[in-house]
Amino acid sequence: MKRKILLAMASLFLCITASFANNENNGEKKNKAEPDMTGNITHAETGKPLKDVIVTAYNTTKKEKVVLSDGSGNFSLADLKPGTYKFTFEKDGYRKYTRDKVTLKTNEDYLLNIELNEDEEVFDMIPSTLHFSGSIR
Repeated sequence: MKRKILLAMASLFLCITASFANNENNGEKKNKAEPDMTGNITHAETGKPLKDVIVTAYNTTKKEKVVLSDGSGNFSLADLKPGTYKFTFEKDGYRKYTRDKVTLKTNEDYLLNIELNEDEEVFDMIPSTLHFSGSIR
């Protein structure tokens, strides 16, 4: 019985110690060198958030990271290397948006809010030389 109580107390002590160790670093960015890019994507006319927009970060023509916006239109690209980036925003039914020459610096986070316009398809009406005549049977 005594052994079970000691074992339970030791387990409880280890759990409490692990909990304190995990809480020391939660929510803090101590000595973090890589910048983060976050933002929100909305419909240009309605202002409603856009879900599942493909956000791609390119660093000197090399694709670094790709994420999707969430149900609130939010996106986050964590731990990007410092440098100059191009960001693209793509969603079916919307015009692709590109933001060039965004410089990310060490220990600085960035916020980029984007509005996407719907893609307007244009159909050209061309007169046809085909003529139908006769009756349908």
